[in-house]
Parts: sequence; structure tokens; C-alpha cells
Amino acid sequence: MRFTFRFRLIPFVAAAIAVAIGLSLGQWQTRRAAEKIAIEQKLQIRQAAPALQLGDITPHSDEIEYRRVLVKGEFLRDWPIYLDNRPHNGVAGFYLLMPFKIATSNLYVLVARGWVPRNAADRTKMPPLVTPEGMIEIEGTARHDIGHVMQLGAVDAPRPHAIVQNLDIASFAEASQLKMAPILLEQLSDTKDGLVRDWPVPSSGVEKHRGYAFQWYGLAAMAFIFFVVTGIRRGTK
Repeated sequence: MRFTFRFRLIPFVAAAIAVAIGLSLGQWQTRRAAEKIAIEQKLQIRQAAPALQLGDITPHSDEIEYRRVLVKGEFLRDWPIYLDNRPHNGVAGFYLLMPFKIATSNLYVLVARGWVPRNAADRTKMPPLVTPEGMIEIEGTARHDIGHVMQLGAVDAPRPHAIVQNLDIASFAEASQLKMAPILLEQLSDTKDGLVRDWPVPSSGVEKHRGYAFQWYGLAAMAFIFFVVTGIRRGTK
């Protein structure tokens, strides 16, 4: 019994496309896993370092990201912003952001104060907002930003008490006309305001990316094997 292979153009093109897609997406997931491993290593090193004191001059955000930071000043109570679609333990809710004026300067830093649950009956109704008065010191983790969620349509300009999908420091500075530091702080210290401060770890999900990569590589392998097997014919000439 002799085996032969018959080349067919359409199955070849389909298999090539499937292999290319599988390899490309598998490599992308592998890179994402590697990026999160690097973030985890940087996070562990920087959070083990002593807390920095934030003053008139702030280091570049790349230099202090994931570092613990201490800052003295007071919250600008008239500028709360709520970030929508930030669930916590499966419960819908918001992140509360507020500018914090650094003591003895005209510089502000944007602080993610914590998480609040959404009112199931009225999405726009927020629980009573408790904000410390006067000069205080808070501790937080320095970040580039608070993260982004998928958003459809135009981005609304920030305004006091607004509910927005995403927010970056530059757009907040433009809308508020405040001189902002180039970092955001995820507040860690308890200021007796009832907010939840269980911030998501930016390096989480490594195993998920590895699992997705395995699935995409498996798809590429299956497409190749299917093309080869279906092209084999047996019989005599």
C-alpha cells in the first residue's frame, strides 16, 4: 500500500491563515505574560523600598511607579470624579478620584481615594461623601494612571462630580486648570471615609495569558495537522 499527498490550494490557504493567526495571537499572549512578570518583579522591589516624600518637585512617573509615597496637604473637596465600570468582588461600583493639594506648593496630585458601590436603583446617586478637612498626610502607591476600560463614543471633558468611563491626568489638568503632578496615587492610608481600598494588582493574570497562548498555539498546530492528514491519500497508482 502506497501513500501519496495531494496538494489543494484552498485548504492550503485556509490552513496557512489559521496557522498565522494562531502563532500571532499565541506570541502576543506570551509577550503579555512576560510583561506582567516584569511588572511583578518591579512591583516587589519598589514596594519593599522606603516610602518617598512627595514635595514641590516630583520625580518622573517612570522612576517612582509602584513606589509607596507619602504626601502632606489637603483634598480639593469641590472636584470629586467617579470612574464608572469598576467592579469589586463582582459588585458594580465606582472609583472615587480627587485632587490633593501638596502642602507649601501650588502643585496637586490626583488621588484615587477608593471604591464605592453603585446604587442599584439609581446609578447616578452616590453615597454620602466623607472627605477629611484641613491638612493631613496620606500614603499611596504611585501609578501612571488608574487604568482604562472600553469606551464607545466621544470622551466627555471632566467636571466636578461627573461620572466618567476613563480619566487621564492631562485631561483633568486641562479641565480643572490645576497644576498636576505627573503621577496618580492609589490611596492606602485609612482616612475614616468608608471607602474600599482593595486595589487590583497590575501584574495579575499571568497564568491566564499563558493559558490563552497555549490555546492559540494549539489551534495553529491543529490547523497544520488537519491540512496534512486530509491531503494524504492511500492506494495504488
